[in-house]
Amino acid sequence: MTNRISSAVGQIAESATLAVDSKAKALKAEGQNVIGFGAGEPDFATPAHIVNAATAACQDTKYHRYSPAGGLPELKQALATKTSRDSQVELDPAQFLVTNGGKQAVFNTMMTLLDPGDEVILPAPYWTTYPESIRMFGGVPVEVFAGADQGFRVTVDQLDAAKTDNTKAIIFVSPSNPTGAVYPKDEIAAIGAWAVENDVWLITDEIYEHLVYGDKRHHSIAAVVPDVMDKCVILNGVAKTYAMTGWRVGWMAGPLDVIKAATNMQSHATSNVCNVAQVATITAVDGGLDDVQVMREAFDERRITIHRMLNEIDGISCLEPEGAFYAFPSLEGLLGREIAGRQIQSTLELATLVLEEAKVAFVPGEAFGAPGYARFSFALGMDDLIDGVSRIGELVNN
Repeated sequence: MTNRISSAVGQIAESATLAVDSKAKALKAEGQNVIGFGAGEPDFATPAHIVNAATAACQDTKYHRYSPAGGLPELKQALATKTSRDSQVELDPAQFLVTNGGKQAVFNTMMTLLDPGDEVILPAPYWTTYPESIRMFGGVPVEVFAGADQGFRVTVDQLDAAKTDNTKAIIFVSPSNPTGAVYPKDEIAAIGAWAVENDVWLITDEIYEHLVYGDKRHHSIAAVVPDVMDKCVILNGVAKTYAMTGWRVGWMAGPLDVIKAATNMQSHATSNVCNVAQVATITAVDGGLDDVQVMREAFDERRITIHRMLNEIDGISCLEPEGAFYAFPSLEGLLGREIAGRQIQSTLELATLVLEEAKVAFVPGEAFGAPGYARFSFALGMDDLIDGVSRIGELVNN
């Protein structure tokens, strides 16, 4: 009897973040008053000048046709200019591949770099898509856990301990989804130097580059350690910075041979990204960051509020988020308690209970390789944020 589903696809778990968001939206559709902390999606509209550019592109017949699979030449030039401006990394437009959102950039990269049995060092807590994309193409994710006691930042000593003869790559993310951690420049330099010294590919996701707070700063590892670029792929997109999650435009940038191979693959998989969305992206990355600043200021206020409120709940301990728009508290102080008549042993059980009893949705840490923790997106309105955390406090402390 042959399997109906391939082993490669059969082993892939559903996106936990999207599953939580979907369940919350389904309950809302039934008329229930649900507050969702699940989705990593800004609650702002895409800035008007970007939408206007897309509207104009709809009327231009040249965008009604197929375009180059790797991206519009004018967009690739804009991405090279943007990367120089924002990251201080100088790349040729030919070193970019425009993808259908950041997730396709991740999958393209894994498909292009990995052979079966190749190991990828994956710092945990991690975004849920990374291990699934590694496994899809026969790779082996090697998790390296850094908890709150380390500020959710892995060390070179941990990387040394995880490296084997089969290590092909390391994934590096700062600012981090799900923890909100931002690596300081000296730690970035040490990790970049380690990757060069050990001849390991470095896959760096910079999609939250503009969402940092207080005195924290984003530093592209390719700018801090330029020698990594011979074996480095940079992942990025417009979803978070410009409130364009639904437009589905991301990109990967790296060595010419890798980008050419990934472009060849994409020419068979999806061909070009929607031309109208690409034109909107040109306007987004060419424009200033005034709209981004407005969003960042709102996120910062929410960040401070959710950090304070979570720490006021007995049994919850939360580091201050430094970047992105996520708080990642430890809920271990709630485990083992009886809450609403149930004995709670895991954050997965707690998330289910809170959704059922308090009508509040969050993503349990099991989804990120971090049992005992949970991710709360603060990309939602302040009133909902305060109401949602208050409901959790009332439920667990009564």
